[in-house]
Amino acid sequence: MNDCRNISVSADGGGPGISRKALWVVRELGLPAIVKACVTCRSTRHHPTGKFRVNANGKLLDVWMLICCELCGRTSKIPVHERISVQELDSERLLMFQDNDPVVVRELAMDAALAGKAGYQLDWSGTWELETGTPSCEPGREDPAPLKVIIRFELPAPIRVEKLLRIGFGLSRSAVKGMVSSGRIRLPMAIDAKAREDFTLFVVTTPPPSRDAAADQEACP
Repeated sequence: MNDCRNISVSADGGGPGISRKALWVVRELGLPAIVKACVTCRSTRHHPTGKFRVNANGKLLDVWMLICCELCGRTSKIPVHERISVQELDSERLLMFQDNDPVVVRELAMDAALAGKAGYQLDWSGTWELETGTPSCEPGREDPAPLKVIIRFELPAPIRVEKLLRIGFGLSRSAVKGMVSSGRIRLPMAIDAKAREDFTLFVVTTPPPSRDAAADQEACP
């Protein structure tokens, strides 16, 4: 749940103290689909079976993650380790492969580096939802204290920051962009960037003065 307790912290950049705090959580709904062509049918969507296959050839090992076609159910393999020396693979890790450890299945099913290496893509659609909780922490609320919004990810789904803001605040794309450009929403990254890890943003009631206005104030005697 979203938490708006009065927790005083220092504002980013040495601004005024923050007494409003909200927590948004990107909740996991499922694992991403593995997008690669099926050799049996025309489907391109696959899902992990929850199992690995380990093959030993002397002192060398091959480890594959087994996946199945969403349409026809055909099982195929994704190489995790190929011709790796037994000594190079941690014994505990090897045991996890042999035991079909679900934690490792989840880890590798979301591994973008493995996807790039094996030549497939990950489809994150339908894998997450944003939980914001109480609607009282809104950017338009009349409150002199800035709002600190902590966004936490339960899974590393790449989500455009603008989309998170639109869902979280219930605003239109133009309204969100306007608040960012005016300085009312302060982000640690570009609004069109894709985030997949925890980050924090700030919402201020009064936007900072423009550079021209600041220059005029400094020029006044």
